Amino acid sequence: METAAVLERETYLNASYGLKSWLLTKDHKRIAVLYFITVSIFFAIGGAFAGLIRLELLTPQADLVSAETYNKLFTMHGVIMVFFFLIPSIPATLGNFFLPMMIGARDLAFPRINLLSWYLLIGGGAFAIFAMVSGGVDTGWTFYTPFSTSYSNSYVIATALGIFIAGFSSILTGLNFVVTVHRMRAPGMTWFRMPLFVWAHYATSLIQILGTPVIAVTLLLVLCERSFHIGIFDPALGGDPILFEHLFWFYSHPAVYIMVLPGMGVINEIVSTYSRKPIYGYVFVAFSSMAIAVVGFLVWGHHLFVSGQSLYAGLVFSFLSYFVAIPSAVKVFNWTATLYKGSISFDTPMLYAFGFIGLFTIGGLTGLFVASLGMDVHVHDTYFVIAHFHYVMVGGTIMAYLGGVHYWWPKMTGRMYPEDFAKLSALLVFVGFNLTFFPQFILGYLGMPRRYHVYPPEFQVLHVLSTAGATVLALGYILPAIYFLWSLRYGKVAGSNPWRATGLEWDTPSPPPTHNFDRIPVVTHGAYDYSHIPGEEIEVG
Repeated sequence: METAAVLERETYLNASYGLKSWLLTKDHKRIAVLYFITVSIFFAIGGAFAGLIRLELLTPQADLVSAETYNKLFTMHGVIMVFFFLIPSIPATLGNFFLPMMIGARDLAFPRINLLSWYLLIGGGAFAIFAMVSGGVDTGWTFYTPFSTSYSNSYVIATALGIFIAGFSSILTGLNFVVTVHRMRAPGMTWFRMPLFVWAHYATSLIQILGTPVIAVTLLLVLCERSFHIGIFDPALGGDPILFEHLFWFYSHPAVYIMVLPGMGVINEIVSTYSRKPIYGYVFVAFSSMAIAVVGFLVWGHHLFVSGQSLYAGLVFSFLSYFVAIPSAVKVFNWTATLYKGSISFDTPMLYAFGFIGLFTIGGLTGLFVASLGMDVHVHDTYFVIAHFHYVMVGGTIMAYLGGVHYWWPKMTGRMYPEDFAKLSALLVFVGFNLTFFPQFILGYLGMPRRYHVYPPEFQVLHVLSTAGATVLALGYILPAIYFLWSLRYGKVAGSNPWRATGLEWDTPSPPPTHNFDRIPVVTHGAYDYSHIPGEEIEVG
């Protein structure tokens, strides 16, 4: 009998930890790990394309690749990074792992749909990778018509299908989060006791649900026109290319907030923990996330200032673009107020949070430049726009992503990482990023167009600086991959709450069990009450 029990136990463990158990899992934490591995691979692929772009731009002439290949490089870089890394990076990994735990739930509302979402991202990525290895796509990640519908001879259909499929992953993830927040909060977890991380993901989910179908239908129309020559966007067929721009940017500008809003949620948790203070103006920060989600749908027209749209429409979109900066500024000011007189610890996650605040602020302020009609005419489609976009997306989303991964790594794995190497990586990322992209503001202001691989010799010094910065930035990204893998085996064992943070997720073992909580907690206080640390502030019932 004893031998049989041992064999039964071993069989159970093998089933629990085998590949099949992972591929068929319904545990939100395991699915988050699958997403983490997937987006890391996409990030490496997109980063490789960026490296080739920067190598080509070291010299003014086309020394490395042809014009056609260069078009494919920046297109595939944009497609992979935007649709297969930046959009799912934080919601699908950190959000998937921690949102249910933060509200006291044992899983997401629809575990099977959660797993399906991951498979949809894998399926969409497979189409994009097929297009890449078969010859690539050269339209730019924006797929502007009529080039994408009639004139490009590259793999537009496969790439657009990949994005179309991945869009359903985004929609289903957003739906899962919304239902979970509404229906599965623990007793006592009122709306204004929820962590701001949850508020940010809730607002993001609304954008995913409402906005993603628009880009899906838009790309479907591109495929119909390209395959069946139906006149929708091509003027030669009776279509209107400006219609495509309106549809594309109606989704793609709110998509900026799909990428950066979850990062803002991460920064809330980090700033509060490492300053040992509740977030200043909790209610304002919570509603600023909702305001960004709503107003973000009203500003797409600032991408069309030079398209010939009505001057009056341009003025309205310009005003709204300034207006959407207000809720973002609320967050920055409130983080700063939280830090004021706080007991600040300069651990690695906090360094990434400082980097986020600084870089996102620069990205937001330069966004006001391109929201101005006159200024936008001068810098439209120049390197100024590239720099602005990357300060928001890379300086914002990726800094927050790395900060969040470092913050929750002990909880996810039960192991600590080497702090000195982690601080070095944060420094390399910050310095490398600024050296890469700040020269591009100057390039754009001087008139260097984006997407050109041949340029006047007087721009070479700034391009060399940018490529040198990209090298430093790459080292900063590679270093965490090394020490995170090292820590899985050799890292110091983490306790359940190494940062002495608040939040229900810190009241579970590290790593958490499948069911998260032995008994559903009853919450009796706010999210950032440092008079109660996990284990003291929860009544178990």
